[in-house]
Amino acid sequence: MFLERFRSEGLSHLSYVLGDAGEAFVVDPRRDVDDYLECAHRHGSRITRILETHRNEDYVVGSCELAARTGATIHHGAALGFRYGLPAGDGQCFESGDLRIEVLETPGHTDESLAFALYDLAGDERLPVAVFTGDTLFIGSTGRTDLLEDRATESAARLYDSVHGKLLPLGDQTLIYPAHGAGSVCGSGMAKREFSSIGYERGTNPVFRLDREAFIRHKLAERPYQPPYFRHMEQVNQEGPVIRGHPPTPLPLTATAFAEAMANGLWAVDVRSPEAIAGALIPGSLALPVEMISAFAGWFLPDGIEIGLIADRYGDVEEAVRRLYRLGYDRIDARLDDGLHGWEVTGRPYQTVPPIHASALKERMESGTPFTLLDVRGRSEIATAALPGATEIYLGELPGALDRIPPERPITTFCGSGRRSIIAASLLLRAGFDQVEICLGSMEACKAVGCPIERRS
Repeated sequence: MFLERFRSEGLSHLSYVLGDAGEAFVVDPRRDVDDYLECAHRHGSRITRILETHRNEDYVVGSCELAARTGATIHHGAALGFRYGLPAGDGQCFESGDLRIEVLETPGHTDESLAFALYDLAGDERLPVAVFTGDTLFIGSTGRTDLLEDRATESAARLYDSVHGKLLPLGDQTLIYPAHGAGSVCGSGMAKREFSSIGYERGTNPVFRLDREAFIRHKLAERPYQPPYFRHMEQVNQEGPVIRGHPPTPLPLTATAFAEAMANGLWAVDVRSPEAIAGALIPGSLALPVEMISAFAGWFLPDGIEIGLIADRYGDVEEAVRRLYRLGYDRIDARLDDGLHGWEVTGRPYQTVPPIHASALKERMESGTPFTLLDVRGRSEIATAALPGATEIYLGELPGALDRIPPERPITTFCGSGRRSIIAASLLLRAGFDQVEICLGSMEACKAVGCPIERRS
């Protein structure tokens, strides 16, 4: 028997391949499926079943793509009307050799959520070896329950019942394989580890210290951000994504052709580092450093648009394509040939985002110099370390809150380390603000130089 885990960077999405006796099962595949095919081939196995723990809202599921490539059957929860695959419910089992998977219905995060308990029939077949928990139980936390907004209380209650009634009874020896790790938008407070057990979580996971009513109150008090693309992802994953066969390959365009494409609706997305973008930025482009694509592309890039990439290295183009493709962006048609240098040598205009060092920011704050310090971090970050007098607007919500920012004085964008700050700066420039600068290093640098920092919790 074998089991391998695959991590999608940025999304913190975890998927799995397991198998025995020449067959392999895949749990919650991402859209680019070659890694699963290679894994099965390496183990001399054929992928025969694809198991979905729930309809995902943060990425395009790869089940239909993988089924088209392998002939495998797809299995998901019966409580939602999927337009592909087969419904599965409590007690249903799938076997191959010494491997047995038993289906557990675990509603709460979503109505149709499932978990899959793994048994080794060569050992004690009464005790599961592991369980794939989807977004029901994470390491150090549980899944969010706000997606069904009109039934948030009911969802929290059902999640509590699923965890205590279905997962904990599997036994302390059971290893936990969740669908996401730390950094995912599908939950909060997750441990950075990607391995645990029912027994360890029973003793350490904070949610297990709460009774049912306290757990419900705890989940209702959570206020996770909900990117606007979630609803589109839900629809795509319920109906079944378009089968493409492979991610798109953006064609190189000269600066002239790239500018013409922008004039005709191409979204220019700059995936370089914050420092490079601050030095020279194409007017109208969106700064989105490659590490930030998975977290923020869905906030700012409309569905169905044509995208052109600006990068220093072709490796960054490939990584950007992978991350955008997993979010359902298929029209990544172009890249700027020779990067921004190709733009500069034509004499075309570019913008700059002047950097301000954290020590200069500290002096400005202490002297009372008028400016707007725009902190685009999330609520939980600001609660533990805030700068006095800052205007606090979460990055994803910035386009809808520009009226809170006075245009007549300098604006310094600020985040945890600088990556989100450059995104905010590009959004402001696109909106017509002309006095925009960035604090490179942001909070990490501020801590190092001794900026005044408040703790609110």
